[in-house]
Amino acid sequence: MKTLNLPGMTCGGCARSVTAAIKELDPEATVTADVAARRVTVKTTVSDQALRDAVMDAGYNPA
Repeated sequence: MKTLNLPGMTCGGCARSVTAAIKELDPEATVTADVAARRVTVKTTVSDQALRDAVMDAGYNPA
């Protein structure tokens, strides 16, 4: 499991965008977004850097 803190993820639309970006990178990933905590937890086999890059490409900067 990998956890990213995303201060810019403030609504359900943000969570959907982040989830879509991660699923595009790894369609088999399990993504759990917690908007209130501004955190996303991902079960994936991709590297931490690839995951961070995908989230950043979607417009969110992991803290």
